[in-house]
Amino acid sequence: MTIIMIQIVFFQLVLPALFVITLWRGTKKSKLDWLVQALFTTIYISWLFMTAPWDFLSYYLRYAWVLLLIAALVFSYLKVRRKPFRAAFEKGEKWSFVLYVFLILVFGLYNVQAISGFSAEEKAIELEFPLKDGAYFIGQGGGHVQLNYHHAYESQQYALDIAKLDKWGVRATGIYPGELSKYRIYGDAIYSPCTGKVAEAENGLPDLTPPETNPEKAAGNHVVLQCEGVDAQVLIAHMQKDSLTVEAGDQIEAGEKLGLVGNSGNTSEPHVHIHAERDGEGVPITFNGKFLVRNSLVW
Repeated sequence: MTIIMIQIVFFQLVLPALFVITLWRGTKKSKLDWLVQALFTTIYISWLFMTAPWDFLSYYLRYAWVLLLIAALVFSYLKVRRKPFRAAFEKGEKWSFVLYVFLILVFGLYNVQAISGFSAEEKAIELEFPLKDGAYFIGQGGGHVQLNYHHAYESQQYALDIAKLDKWGVRATGIYPGELSKYRIYGDAIYSPCTGKVAEAENGLPDLTPPETNPEKAAGNHVVLQCEGVDAQVLIAHMQKDSLTVEAGDQIEAGEKLGLVGNSGNTSEPHVHIHAERDGEGVPITFNGKFLVRNSLVW
């Protein structure tokens, strides 16, 4: 997890700050040089805005980078507005130009991939959102691995991992605390997303202290629901030990309490995992007609 935190700080703080400051303070000989640098910086910030997990630092920081980018674009353009469109390259400038063009192509492709994950070609199953008390953040979700690492696994390709944010836009007290109570979502009630029948339930597995995991019981305490009128099953995983209020075979109504958010199974921290599956393949799900992706908020 230390490596992940280093990556988050590097890609979401250090690099965008470097690129924005370089654009803002840089002196370009031509509009073309400025355009290439400005285009790369815009594409990089756009990619971060869509794909980075912003609940670690602050959900609102993503908007701060957008505002700083706009300011940098305006002020840097004012420096080159009277310069020629093109100018001869001096020593080393050609390679800098080529590098920017290469990065534009790479991160441009990343942006296209991310945007493709904002929808699903297959018809989605409509469900009710399983949480009701606060601002909930989609940490993993969407139709491409740029937005959702679950998409690499056929049975979970449209799965959602859900956290909860406080008023500062963060999911926990501290970057990666060991105390479960410091995670905003821990202990929140989970409600049935549909009317139907409980096909499977497990209730007795322990809640783990981050970063402990239990890959042998990946779903942890969980329920599997067979929703009425739906030819797929819905899994809700990582629930709190002994919190389930239903058993296998029970009939349930949409909005009925199922249990509490925990940290059991193969999970790095408290969150709700939900996905729909049909014959071993993941099925898209929507809530109030919305296909949720990473960084979506539900109130």
